[in-house]
Amino acid sequence: MKVITNGKIILKDKILENSALVYSDVIEGIISAESVPSDAEIIDARGGFISPGFIDLHIHGYLGKDVCDGEEESIRTISKGIIANGVTGYLPTTMTVDMKVIKKSLEVLRALKKESESWEGSEILGCHAEGPFISESKKGAQDPKYILSPDAEFVKEYSDIIKIISLAPEEDTADFSAIREINKETDVVISMGHTSADYDTAMASISNGVKHATHLFNAMTPLAHRAPGVVGAALTSDVSCELIVDTFHVSPALYDMLYKLKGRKLCFITDCLPAGGLPYGEYTLGGNKIVYRDIVCRLEDGTVAGSVLQLNKGVWNVYKNSTIPLCECVNCASLNPAQTIGVADRKGSIEIGKDADIVILDNEFNVLKTIKKGEIKYEA
Repeated sequence: MKVITNGKIILKDKILENSALVYSDVIEGIISAESVPSDAEIIDARGGFISPGFIDLHIHGYLGKDVCDGEEESIRTISKGIIANGVTGYLPTTMTVDMKVIKKSLEVLRALKKESESWEGSEILGCHAEGPFISESKKGAQDPKYILSPDAEFVKEYSDIIKIISLAPEEDTADFSAIREINKETDVVISMGHTSADYDTAMASISNGVKHATHLFNAMTPLAHRAPGVVGAALTSDVSCELIVDTFHVSPALYDMLYKLKGRKLCFITDCLPAGGLPYGEYTLGGNKIVYRDIVCRLEDGTVAGSVLQLNKGVWNVYKNSTIPLCECVNCASLNPAQTIGVADRKGSIEIGKDADIVILDNEFNVLKTIKKGEIKYEA
């Protein structure tokens, strides 16, 4: 019997004290601290938090490696790096580059997915394909020469590995033929992102199959009182929404409001670039030079390219800058993402029968240990 003691257990609706978590490769149960058998294999949480493993739906790289390198070694490095941040499952994220590069990257992820269930790093739960079906006017750091019109056949070909496809709905046909085909023939979650759609177009695309919004507020038409934009459509509909929680990409002043509006549809992401985990300096993203200073990466022309956020720190950022309960902040980085991509039956919360993906953190949310399917994969 494996037991974690002396910690505050974060459940989806409360935090338990004076209890112990029993697990094997799955969660076995919660018992009183006094009931722990003397012969149990014990891990002392040292008064910190016992949390479900985090799930990052949107991350491009880490430790100098890019998902679009299309190399097994890059994915292994990223996976092993982010498990130190409590991320037990993730969607490696491609971007708008040459379609040959995207396909090679997807094939590498497809080949590694099964192995990742038991390797030393974070598990590949699928892929997030961010582009190449985006709007040039909202391209952000993506290369416009590789932008294409939405292609359902491509998504269907890789629907075994793509979990989320980010696209600009206004770039589809007037009747959203690609969106409707993807929605009808695959389980891929269609996300509106890097889009210049107006409110009516965004709402129409939601009616035709869009279910998610990519890094809310960023690279999309804003909320204005006479032109609600994609932001307005995301906030007034039932789509799930990503939020980069580095305190730069979206003001912390909005955290409470966004939680009140979206609740269990809010998913914290890092949108982390290859510079993540490394010191300030110059790096690359999809072949383009990026400069990492402070808490953000930019292209040489100053365009914001993405973050270097660690997901455990993102959860803490929201908790310290809002009135959202800690258990709900954790849900936004575990249960809510799991529900978004359809794996909540086995991941995302501490519940009997679910995978024993567990993070032990100190009282400032620094990761002490990461456990994946009952095995310790990282220790500080």
